[in-house]
Amino acid sequence: MIKYPKLKVIPSVRETLDVFKGYHRGARIGEGEFCEMENLSSDHFPVLAPRAKRGVYASPEMAQGLIAKDEFCYIDGSNFVVGDRRVPLGLAKDGKTRSLISMGAYVIVMPDKKYVNTADPSDFGSIDTKVQATAVKITLCAADGTDYGSVTVQASVPSDPADRSCWLDTASFPRMLRRYDALTSSWVPISDVYMKLSATGIGSPFSVNDGVYISGIREASHVGLNGSFTVAARGNDYIAVSSFLYAPVTLSADTAVTVERKMPDLDFVVESENRLWGCRYCEGGGEIYASKRGDFKNWNSYLGTENDSFAATVGTDGPFTGAVTHLGYPLFFKEGCVHTVYGDEPSNFQIRTTSLRGVQKGCAQSLVAVGETLYYKSRSGVCAYDGSLPEEISLALGDEAYGSAVAGALGNKYYISMADKHGEPHLFVYDTLRKLWHREDCTQAKAFCAFGGELYYIDGATGQIHTVKGTGKTEEGPIRWSATTGVIGMDSFDKKYVSRMDVRMKLDVGASVTFLAEYDSSGEFEYLCTLKGKQLRSFSVPVRPRRCDHFRLRIVGVGDAKIFSICKTLEKGGE
Repeated sequence: MIKYPKLKVIPSVRETLDVFKGYHRGARIGEGEFCEMENLSSDHFPVLAPRAKRGVYASPEMAQGLIAKDEFCYIDGSNFVVGDRRVPLGLAKDGKTRSLISMGAYVIVMPDKKYVNTADPSDFGSIDTKVQATAVKITLCAADGTDYGSVTVQASVPSDPADRSCWLDTASFPRMLRRYDALTSSWVPISDVYMKLSATGIGSPFSVNDGVYISGIREASHVGLNGSFTVAARGNDYIAVSSFLYAPVTLSADTAVTVERKMPDLDFVVESENRLWGCRYCEGGGEIYASKRGDFKNWNSYLGTENDSFAATVGTDGPFTGAVTHLGYPLFFKEGCVHTVYGDEPSNFQIRTTSLRGVQKGCAQSLVAVGETLYYKSRSGVCAYDGSLPEEISLALGDEAYGSAVAGALGNKYYISMADKHGEPHLFVYDTLRKLWHREDCTQAKAFCAFGGELYYIDGATGQIHTVKGTGKTEEGPIRWSATTGVIGMDSFDKKYVSRMDVRMKLDVGASVTFLAEYDSSGEFEYLCTLKGKQLRSFSVPVRPRRCDHFRLRIVGVGDAKIFSICKTLEKGGE
């Protein structure tokens, strides 16, 4: 009887992966992470599944901004759209995305300095207002605009005055208006004196307590009336301002007097505590402004009250790169710092500067709060900021230098559209609860806006307003998705190799999944198998890669599918 040697059974080990963690572009990635990804989502975590179908909400002529009020609002060309109503704001059709700031029922459109009342769309206009008038009559009046009539202007006391006649005493400093009291035979000082400028329509666009700037007065005796003032009284044909007292005069017809209410030219604007706040870069660092409380039209109102406007200078280097209101405070970012404004009125406003990784230039729209945490794109990556110091959260995105970031938030997810160094757009989603990144596709979003449990965005390629959850006309056709694993087999030192992979999944009817493998870093993916869904059920798919030192697996799907687990069978090989 011939005796044959006994063959040893090659030991095998089974490893199961049932938690899929998302996108990771590092040199070495962990189990359940993918170095390449298209249209996947963490909605069904820990299951691997594609994103939900998107929708098309509207196809405007030229979408230039989005904002959520009681209704969803957007800019279409020169018009502001509130629900189904169109307000002709007269905006330039230049395709540039506008910054829309909410303050009460109003929406302020920057940098156009326009406003519209969303509760009453007939109330709209421009924050900047200018009136030019000629033959302007300048007189002395009371606080309510009542003229004091004929006034004698001289340094000496008038002789033989009539009762209640007025005398502008030019010998005193400051000048004083006095009224003669025949009963006491004395000149009584009048404290309630203002300068009144009268001309057709000169006061029509202004309100009491508006801060205005007057210019154009060339008469040497009255040039002091050129400058900033607060309107004490007004009518359609006059305004009264507090000023040094001048003699009554009617200016020549060729003198054009300009009265205007101006908002500063600002780089970024936000709302906080019923004020608009803005910043502007200038030589020496920059300037931070606040409007009058409750009045976004007034930036030059200084009456010594808690409602006054506010302005301050900061001395940090570089331009401002973004602004946001977070946890009740206005924040003004530069690339290397943030300026935070504390206080509740001009008398106690304080600006604190903190050196940190600020917002990258061109990424102002990446500033979005998810819960109580603020997220934004810095030079080094995406940061999470809780009010102390930022923490970088984008290690999984690799070393690619992204820019032109625009972001939005829905629920616990942070959506950010960024362009790589070649200018190609990418839409990433960060799940703030699970700390996972997913890459969806090459969507270029120009603006985001969350409203009514949906996230809207302007698609840069089509100009349409899309939705991420499918509101509106639902995306046609099945979702095409893919995922590529990291290198499998590089962590083995005892010549183990993968002899079999079993994939547990569920496919919808009509959906399909294809498996491909790249062996030994060849750069080419070879076809393994394709499975198509014929009925809604789950099953296992055996995938047999050929023997190699290491490989990568790519899963390509069309339609809805869910992959629950991947089980690897490892066997020990020879030298």
